[in-house]
Amino acid sequence: LFSGGPGKGGGEDPDRTRPQILSGLGFCKWFNVRMGFGFISMTSSEGSPVDPPLDVFVHQSKLVMEGFRSLKEGEQVEFTYKKSSKGLESLRVTGPGGGPCAGSERRPKGKVPLQKRKPKGDRCYNCGGLDHHAKECGLPPQPKKCHYCQSITHMVAQCPHKALAPATGSQDQHASTSASSPGTGPYLCPLEEEERSGSSPLEGSSSSPEEPHTHRGPRTQRWRKS
Repeated sequence: LFSGGPGKGGGEDPDRTRPQILSGLGFCKWFNVRMGFGFISMTSSEGSPVDPPLDVFVHQSKLVMEGFRSLKEGEQVEFTYKKSSKGLESLRVTGPGGGPCAGSERRPKGKVPLQKRKPKGDRCYNCGGLDHHAKECGLPPQPKKCHYCQSITHMVAQCPHKALAPATGSQDQHASTSASSPGTGPYLCPLEEEERSGSSPLEGSSSSPEEPHTHRGPRTQRWRKS
């Protein structure tokens, strides 16, 4: 009664959608150690020679090796790859026979390996060594040194070399202030000012310290009248 028909909901063949993984042989065409990628010239694919060689993209994350991952130009490699919309891309790259890649001796310019960097202040305070701390120092406690001249006879607070530098500056400053002090320059003494102005300097502003003496005369006279 019922006749079968082709299914409408049938999906595509998964083997067609899944990228095919292939194996190849070749050598490194070029590799940028700073950017971390390059190209492999594939000379053989699945055991068949490829002539002319095809370019296969390679990223440093696909390289099988220890440490800094890179390829040297002309280095022989074995690899697996796939076809993509961008071209041929490598999936796993090894040396001949499946061993690790040799890699390039070049390193990115301007970058220092982390193992060569030393933090600032990493110094032994006992002997001054750079490869250990004071708690790891094998020498007995060393005498303390002056931080200014490195002498062991005194500390930085009593350093004569450090005291010489500010001493000359203080003498110059003292000489400059003494040269501009009253009496040595174009200043006038109180007597000369009195002769020019015609009044005593005690008759100045109300904030003068001699002001209370001006009121003693009338007070004594008032007491005598009473």
